[in-house]
Amino acid sequence: MTRQAIQTNGAPAALGPYSQAIRSGEFVFCSGQVGIDPATGELVDGIAAQAERSLRNLQSVLDAAGLGFDDVVKTTIFLADVNDFATVNAIYARFMADPPPARSTIGVGALPKGARIEIEAIARRTIADAVATRHA
Repeated sequence: MTRQAIQTNGAPAALGPYSQAIRSGEFVFCSGQVGIDPATGELVDGIAAQAERSLRNLQSVLDAAGLGFDDVVKTTIFLADVNDFATVNAIYARFMADPPPARSTIGVGALPKGARIEIEAIARRTIADAVATRHA
């Protein structure tokens, strides 16, 4: 099975030796996105703004893969402060299609660049999309 890197200027460049996302077969594995504004390279202020920016960055990566949030089957949210859970849930719910994907939320000691949240996702292309891409 081949791996294809997904890259977009609509999300911040990778902060290390990894891809924004990798397509492998029917699946797209999106690296974690923090609340960095890709236009400025700066982390936005506050948990609400960082959660929204993280999801918009993730949306850009999914768009570059020809997918959307309705294709997401699993997300993982990393929170520097689990007390931000309710705020993040309210923002997250605006982005996710019903039924929402499976999800894990993990409290962590620290995140890159001092971020308060990081969100990663796994999305699945439909069989028809996968076949069309193989024959393109």
